[in-house]
Amino acid sequence: MRKRMIALSIVAVTAAFALGGCGKTASSQESGSGADGGSRELYVYNWGEYIDEDVITQFEEETGISVVYDLFETNEEMYPIIEAGAVTYDVVCPSDYMIQKMLENDLLAEINFDNIPNVEQIDPDYIQMSRAFDPENKYSVPYCWGTVGILYNTKRLEELGVEPPTRWADLWDERLSGEILMQDSVRDAFMVALKKDGHSMNTADEAELQQAKQALIDQKPLVQAYVIDQVRDKMIGGEAAVGVIYSGEMLYVQEEVADLGLDYTLEYVLPEEGTNLWLDSWVIPKNAANKENAEKWIDFLCRPEIAKANFEYITYPTPNKGAFELLDEELQNNKAVFPDKDKLVNSEVFSYLGDETDAVYNNLWKEVKSN
Repeated sequence: MRKRMIALSIVAVTAAFALGGCGKTASSQESGSGADGGSRELYVYNWGEYIDEDVITQFEEETGISVVYDLFETNEEMYPIIEAGAVTYDVVCPSDYMIQKMLENDLLAEINFDNIPNVEQIDPDYIQMSRAFDPENKYSVPYCWGTVGILYNTKRLEELGVEPPTRWADLWDERLSGEILMQDSVRDAFMVALKKDGHSMNTADEAELQQAKQALIDQKPLVQAYVIDQVRDKMIGGEAAVGVIYSGEMLYVQEEVADLGLDYTLEYVLPEEGTNLWLDSWVIPKNAANKENAEKWIDFLCRPEIAKANFEYITYPTPNKGAFELLDEELQNNKAVFPDKDKLVNSEVFSYLGDETDAVYNNLWKEVKSN
């Protein structure tokens, strides 16, 4: 999944890759044209396991456009590829703060929304959210969103005599020594510590960052491990009492707990102090060779039935109101996946803070990890 940062190699998902076991990648592009002279190719750069492959096949069949689909593991891996321009992609799916960085460095093309009528299916709340990194809503179309919260084992907490967490500050409870799983991510770890003390997770204030660093160092003896995707598996396995996790994991977690018949439940809570409200969106690089095909791709993915199929495959919340209306009532009412808006008070979208401030965060995180 997008937030698990799974190591994956480039996969071939088009018919062009199947014949003879070889095909084109974005780094060896050749122009392809249809009978009308228009391009019949699309080069897509996306997270691993972040689309239903049947959706790609359906797009190819409907449009006659061959999709060359490459994967990245992190925003930071993706950015220099786009910046260098040696490999040209037509459409990419970065996260909020990275879209802001790409815009500030003039790497994105303005989208022609006349070619994307299905953008009207995107809930206006997420269009508004996008203004945090795309102020005029000219360069991006929301694809998936989510939150970061605390997953907890009800039985294990009862055994420890600890009440279920409601705040980030609860992750500093000494009774949870060796029972806490933290995200091995500089911005997410600092988000927890900054929000605990009432600060913005986008702060560049030196005193606030030093306070957060010290809080993380103070917490370190209580932490079992700094992990990413392992939070989900360790919690299902009963190896820890609490873990910081992305909301997109929750459907999988709930299904696994039910299927395994465990004698405990795993619950998800959004801390009262607020959290990271993240958004991944489609953008078109400025050097895209097939811009109109990229707009066809985005429009196709905004169709409610397509967005629903993607949600069912990747399990991260969809911003597509039409797709949401097609979901079973049980899913619509799953508050771990689709929280009530009043639970998102004090939540923020990550901002790109500039290279200098990023370096400050990274250096402070090294201090935490090495202390």
